[in-house]
Amino acid sequence: MKVLIIDDESHARNVLATLLEEECNGVENIYQATNLSEGVSIIKSKKPQLILLDIEMPQQSGLEILDYFKGEPIDFKIVFTTAYNQYAIEAFKTSAVDYLLKPIDSDELKSAVNKVKVISENLSVKDKILTLEKSFQQLALNKIALDLPRGIKFISHDKILFFEADGVYTKVHLVNGSSETICKTLKHFTDQLADKPLFYKPHRSYLINLKFMDELIKKDGIHIVMQNKRTIPIARDRKDAFLKMINNTF
Repeated sequence: MKVLIIDDESHARNVLATLLEEECNGVENIYQATNLSEGVSIIKSKKPQLILLDIEMPQQSGLEILDYFKGEPIDFKIVFTTAYNQYAIEAFKTSAVDYLLKPIDSDELKSAVNKVKVISENLSVKDKILTLEKSFQQLALNKIALDLPRGIKFISHDKILFFEADGVYTKVHLVNGSSETICKTLKHFTDQLADKPLFYKPHRSYLINLKFMDELIKKDGIHIVMQNKRTIPIARDRKDAFLKMINNTF
């Protein structure tokens, strides 16, 4: 962890630096600044995770630090240090992780540093989860997850011929001639693929991939012949809309 100490008193900075080195595990780099402006420059160049910030300084109060980061992401944590406890409420309004009264107690310092570690680790895990979720969202753009007894199978949309309802189950027919029976209703897949134009529901029992439609037969109603030669009926109430779609497209 990188730590920046901002304090106009050299003795106070040195005491804090010594306590950090001797008492706080995981602190790798310690930077020092004598005022807020100098400290902000170090924050922007060195990217410390923790700022130990004195409130009462001659030129500017440490409480003004966020004025330097308006519109910018705040990726550091603040622990205020001061000899005057009347600043506590104002300090926490600045979203401080903790507040230490001078002279600094080593146990309280360790506690504050550990708080920052926990918060940073939690944020890191959250960021990783969000990144993973985004990856899965990208995967979901052209693949679907099939829950099987042996696990989950990820199938590209281009490998699915059609879905067939089987009670509370759904049979997924694949281009390679195989099929998988999934313990989910057809509605589950219809809802999941609602924004995929290539998947069309011609009948309450079928959801087909139009890409693999080979032939349209007008005999005893209207039927679609799929690439694997399976014949799929088109429901009477969907016939006109389907034919209109075909005429407009082809």
